[in-house]
Amino acid sequence: MNTQTDLISTLQALACGLTTKQEVLQTCLEMAQSPACEHVFLSLHAEVHTALKSTNMVQGALAGLPFSAKDLFDVRGETTSAGSIVLKNNPAAVEDCPAVASMRAAGGTLIGRTNMVEFAFSGVGINPHYGTPAAWDAVSNQFAGLPTASSAGHFEPLVPGGSSSGAAVSVATGAAFIGLGSDTGGSIRIPAALNGIVGFKNTARRVSTQGAVPLSTTMDTICAMTRSVRDGILAHEILAHRKVPLFKLGLSDYRIAVPTTLMLDDLSDSVRHAWERSLRLLTLAGARLTEIKLPEINDLSVLLSTGGFSAAESFTWHRHGLAKSAADYDPRVAMRIERGANMKAFEYLELQQARAAWIHRMHQAMQGYDAMLSPTVPITSPTIASMAPGAARDEAFFKANGLLLRNTSVVNMLDGCALSLPCHQVGELPVSLMVWQGPMADDVVLNVSLAIEQQLKLNA
Repeated sequence: MNTQTDLISTLQALACGLTTKQEVLQTCLEMAQSPACEHVFLSLHAEVHTALKSTNMVQGALAGLPFSAKDLFDVRGETTSAGSIVLKNNPAAVEDCPAVASMRAAGGTLIGRTNMVEFAFSGVGINPHYGTPAAWDAVSNQFAGLPTASSAGHFEPLVPGGSSSGAAVSVATGAAFIGLGSDTGGSIRIPAALNGIVGFKNTARRVSTQGAVPLSTTMDTICAMTRSVRDGILAHEILAHRKVPLFKLGLSDYRIAVPTTLMLDDLSDSVRHAWERSLRLLTLAGARLTEIKLPEINDLSVLLSTGGFSAAESFTWHRHGLAKSAADYDPRVAMRIERGANMKAFEYLELQQARAAWIHRMHQAMQGYDAMLSPTVPITSPTIASMAPGAARDEAFFKANGLLLRNTSVVNMLDGCALSLPCHQVGELPVSLMVWQGPMADDVVLNVSLAIEQQLKLNA
């Protein structure tokens, strides 16, 4: 991971007088308006232009540098549409949601609202209303694409991952240093993985979900994507209003488990190659990696057989909207929401109880290990064309969606925390590792991730 242009490096350059806030903002704005960010922003924010004209020093940890906000979040004076046309005529928000307010209080400049999967209900990243951003590989600093068979030098654009699609591309391209997003089943780690950046899903209770359109009130997590782990730590500190202790330990000081149940199934060749290479490099650097089976992961298929929390809780929120404007919904999203209509009250209550028992079993099985290590997603990004709206492609879409969400959703059901960081090299398709653990282990996950990132950078 190249941290020369990450947030911390830029803040240091500002402090040393090597650049100015105006120069950085201008560069970010030009990228936001470039072809690399087509379909990334639903709107660019006026405060960027105001900040460009001001020569005043900005107080706060972010010193005036830009962040982006997923269209899920309330921004004072603007309508929150959640990537849909269903809410476009809703009244404007009267105040910033806590996540946006925290970024602004830290001196951040909102560059714009980012595109997303409608109502955050998919890990692929397709939006039929506002277009789909193309994945950008931050490691290679170019579009992530597959070469076309018919035209040399041309590439098929790849999906950015969802649901925080635009937020990921805004960070990967350099239009923003922090991309605010949400993660209900992987919606921040999946796009981070497919764009070669860092995505940290904190323990859900650490950051307020107020002022964000809900998908699942049980599972929703407000968090951020950045260009490095150290940037992710700063973003988390701002959002959670807490200081992360840095342990300053080496890889050999941690016990790291590699679960083999489900997490390593059906890896694509590119993912397997990058994953196995990374394990070798980390082992040579002294990492103590132990394979464990963790068969409890297989229990999730039974727990979620009735649709899970997202279906039931999203249907509760959307039932009147669907009754009134079903034709305005993305059909793939509506299909998943409507599944919640069939969940009975006793099934919902039993799911809550079963989840609590499952978390306890998982906690017992993971005792003795500081963190788990897995591929973030088992496949590389599909092409936009193969996932585009259309009944003929629905089967491929839902298969890809299931694979993209498979590993990450385990952490959400665990009420845990996880960080995705890139492990591919320049010229390869984006692939990422996921460092994860149970609830309130955020500091350990962040510190282990710092150590892993450092070793992977040394061998990049």
